[in-house]
Amino acid sequence: MVLLHSSPLSGTANMSLDEALLRDVERRGDGTAYLRLYRWDPPCLSFGRNEPALTRYDRDLIERLGLDVVRRPTGGRAVWHEHELTYAVAAPISAFGCLQDSYRDIHRRLAMALQRLGARAELAPRATRTAGLSAGACFAQPMGGEVVIGGRKVIGSAQVRQGNAFLQHGSILLDGSQDMVARVSRVPRAPPNATTLRAALGHPVTFHEVAQAILATWGPHAILDPRAGRLAGPSGRRADPSWTWRR
Repeated sequence: MVLLHSSPLSGTANMSLDEALLRDVERRGDGTAYLRLYRWDPPCLSFGRNEPALTRYDRDLIERLGLDVVRRPTGGRAVWHEHELTYAVAAPISAFGCLQDSYRDIHRRLAMALQRLGARAELAPRATRTAGLSAGACFAQPMGGEVVIGGRKVIGSAQVRQGNAFLQHGSILLDGSQDMVARVSRVPRAPPNATTLRAALGHPVTFHEVAQAILATWGPHAILDPRAGRLAGPSGRRADPSWTWRR
C-alpha cells in the first residue's frame, strides 16, 4: 500500500487526483494500491457521479454563496467537505476479494482507527433496502457496513469500479455539520443522521491525529510517496461547470 499525502486542494484538483490514482492502478496491473489522506481548500460541495444535482440543488444560490462545487467520480449523494479528513483507496479489486468485501474491510480498518482515539465506532448492520438518490445528503442515514458512532454515521463513502481496479473514498467528519447541503437544496431535507468526532468524544480532534490513527491500523506496509502532486495531470472536464451541472 503506497501512502500519498498532499496539501489541501480544491474540489476539482482532489477529484482529478483520486481519478488519476484509479487509472494508475488499472494501467499498472501489478498489485499497486494507494491510500491517500487529504483535505479541501476552499470547502467544497460535491455531487455523486449520477446525482441529479441540477434539479435537486439551487445553482443560483450556490453561485451567490461562492461555493466550490465538483462532481465526484464515485456514486452517492451530496457532501459538504469542510471540517473533515478525506481518505481515498485505489486498489485492484482482487486485493480485497470483491467490491462489497472491500467496502466493509476498508470501513473496518477506519473504525479501528477511530477506536484508537476513544470513539465507540462500529460498522452499521446491513440495511434491508437501499435508499434512492432522492433521500437527501450522503449522511442522511447509514446504509449498512458504514462506520457509525451510537447509530449515527461518522464516515460517508462511495465507490467506483474501472476494469480490474476500484476507487473508494469518503469523508470522516471531525467537526461542523452537513447543514450546507440542506441550505442549498430545492426541497426540504430531513436532518442528517450524522455525528462528528468532536461531538462523540467531547473534544476537538485534528486531521493529523486521525491520520496517525489510520496509519497505525493500516499496518507497516503503508509507504510514504511524495508523487501525489505529479499524478493528477490536467483537470479536464471536472473544471467545466457545464459538466458538473450536466444533470
